[in-house]
Amino acid sequence: MLTYAAQRLGGSLLVLLIMSFVIYGLIGLMPGDPIDLMIQADPDLTPQDQKRLKELYGLDKPLLERYGNWLWGALQGDFGYSRLFAAPVLEVLWPRLINTLLLLVPAFLLSVALALPLGIVAATRPQSGVDNAINLFAFAGISVPPFWLAILLIMLFAVSLGWLPAGGMGGGPDAGPWETARYLILPVIALALSRVGGITRYVRSSMMESLRQDYVRTARAKGLSRRRVLVNHALRNALIPVVTILALDMGMLVSGALITETVFGWLGMGKTIYDAVLGNDYNLALMGLLFATALTLLANLIADLAYAWLDPRVSYR
Repeated sequence: MLTYAAQRLGGSLLVLLIMSFVIYGLIGLMPGDPIDLMIQADPDLTPQDQKRLKELYGLDKPLLERYGNWLWGALQGDFGYSRLFAAPVLEVLWPRLINTLLLLVPAFLLSVALALPLGIVAATRPQSGVDNAINLFAFAGISVPPFWLAILLIMLFAVSLGWLPAGGMGGGPDAGPWETARYLILPVIALALSRVGGITRYVRSSMMESLRQDYVRTARAKGLSRRRVLVNHALRNALIPVVTILALDMGMLVSGALITETVFGWLGMGKTIYDAVLGNDYNLALMGLLFATALTLLANLIADLAYAWLDPRVSYR
């Protein structure tokens, strides 16, 4: 197991290296650069100033040489400065990564906690009224645009009832845990409900397939209780494909919560990456996307290790 994890870690580092080159190249090929934006914002700057600034920041060099310089600095722990925030990239990204995890982890756990029982109930009662109601709920969750769902939650709980704040990050550094948690409730619910429908469909489909297998019929013939048959035999095998979907969904949540973060004014990774790309902030956009890639790779590694726990036939020796 340790050897496999070490091999996967080495492969993940190689993927991050390739992704850094691809992302740096795509951002570098975008029209305009920070100096061009600076020239457009200040008409007093002359073409000579533009040439001098590009030489100063190394933007006059070929793209491959610029990437090599960035990579050498990154290996020494220097990931550059953010142009938009005038601060080292890690100082900008670290608090936003924490904010994203504060939003992502509860939303992920809530979506799984809702999807698993709903999928199991729907699979054990196919074509029934309960199954049809759960399917309707799942399709509604998949179909409803996240921004519209977020606005509906704000109108109901913040505007009409006044129970929760409409957005923001909390009451400041002196605010208590409950005051901070109040600002998290609506975005967590919005993000979880946007994911729970898809996960429920996967759980239902995988569970129905598992219930048709011979080992489930054998377990029933042995006289095992309904709970043991569902949990120990059907569900454990049904979770193997679902774990793959959850791992991919985790990576999507890291960088894909842009709409939720924007509607609720939550300063997370999604909004930071979006602003960095629009502002041609090379270093910030590059490191933000690499963080999202690293978390996706980590989630996939955890999913691979979970396969061996769910299915004893899986071995990584």
